[in-house]
Amino acid sequence: IDIDPQALIATHDNAIVNQVSDKIDTYLPDDYIKKHSETQYETVVANILSGPLSELAPTLAQHTKLDGHIVLSGILREQADSVLKSYGEYFEMDEPVFEEDWVLLHGIRT
Repeated sequence: IDIDPQALIATHDNAIVNQVSDKIDTYLPDDYIKKHSETQYETVVANILSGPLSELAPTLAQHTKLDGHIVLSGILREQADSVLKSYGEYFEMDEPVFEEDWVLLHGIRT
């Protein structure tokens, strides 16, 4: 899901190059909501800035199955605590994984 139609085109093109186009779907947000408002997934991955990640916590939790995984990136080291706080209500979060100034967060839906 992306708000930028060009990003969806690039994603689709990369999926074709990597021979995985039959394994992914891409949507603009409104199109996704119309088609998948109740859908839940085993794993949800989001690589966006910390502000939108925090705002999306309830929505991403809603679309993650119980005992499912969430993987979050695009987070700067100094933003990790606030994102962890946003997701802690919905997920049992692991310790952050740091690489230079960036953080990866993982949690299990509770």
